[in-house]
Amino acid sequence: MKRTIAVLFGGQSSEHEVSLTSARSVIAALDPERYDLVLLGITKDGRWLTGPGTLAALAALADQTQLPKGTVWEAKTDLSTTEIISEPHSLAGGPFKPFAQQPLDVVFPVLHGPMGEDGTVQGLLELAGLAYVGCGVAASAVGMDKALMKAAFAAADLPLLPWQLIRRHLWQQNPEKIYAQLEENLHYPLFVKPANMGSSIGVSKATNRAELAIALAEAARYDRRIVVEQGIVAREIEVGILGNEEPIASIPGEIVPGAEWYTYQAKYLGNTTQLLIPAPLETTLADQAQELALRAFAALDGAGLARVDFLLDRQRNLLWLNEVNTLPGFTPGSMYAKMWAASGLSYGKLVDRLIELALERQKARRVG
Repeated sequence: MKRTIAVLFGGQSSEHEVSLTSARSVIAALDPERYDLVLLGITKDGRWLTGPGTLAALAALADQTQLPKGTVWEAKTDLSTTEIISEPHSLAGGPFKPFAQQPLDVVFPVLHGPMGEDGTVQGLLELAGLAYVGCGVAASAVGMDKALMKAAFAAADLPLLPWQLIRRHLWQQNPEKIYAQLEENLHYPLFVKPANMGSSIGVSKATNRAELAIALAEAARYDRRIVVEQGIVAREIEVGILGNEEPIASIPGEIVPGAEWYTYQAKYLGNTTQLLIPAPLETTLADQAQELALRAFAALDGAGLARVDFLLDRQRNLLWLNEVNTLPGFTPGSMYAKMWAASGLSYGKLVDRLIELALERQKARRVG
């Protein structure tokens, strides 16, 4: 029997365009012999849409400078091939009401950033009683918030570089005090990040106080809480996690950015970044990365999937846990999919497995 899969994409975060690119790949990977497809899109102003033209309509309305060049979207400049099923900030009747006669078996969220990856949509799906791909409410929320995530990792005795949490209003009230506090506890270079954002949006590197001021101002555009991390000379190592109660880890991969570090431009729009899979690591380090990745996933009570990112200190050859991404980029060229392909699981099979895990998780919830 064919299952009905709703792919949910777009969203109101600054990662809207990343979501569209990921969704396009997931949609293409769903075997029409096995699945009936429903498209669910969220516009930047919060409208929920459905219909065959939803992805193309959102792509036409998107910031074209943030979409991969050369991608064919079958662009439509209006919403004529979509149906508005919820107006902004009004979920009266629920966005899933139109599917009462055609129940959704699984929702596949391909949303990145706040109001999508942070537990908000996961909570809505829980309330609607729908099976969905990926982590639950708590893991999604903690995984999105870099400060809460680091607290969870520290409690699990995972290796973290020194860091500080800065609150925007305190920085605005007394910036000199904040600069002095950071310089006392950390040393340059520093990486400054919004606590709740992904895809390197709002992230800056500071090598002196003047750059620190600019970096804090940039991060403050996106969040009221700002994470400042100790910078080191490092290699960027990543591991994919797949599973629920007994997750497994992929072969580690390494990112060699074309830029000084892994910016949004380098991730999605440039072609100078190298992805090395498997990562050229000693066997003991590769094993350690997989073990730490599984521990990090467990510390968040993850489910379904995650990509765990590390910094490998070039001077001391030590692995430092950077973060867990509970809904990583999901194109066939994304690191998560590539690591699983190298581990023996093709993109299409990976999508199938995630749908199976969503149904397993839903069954476990009902038993509980």
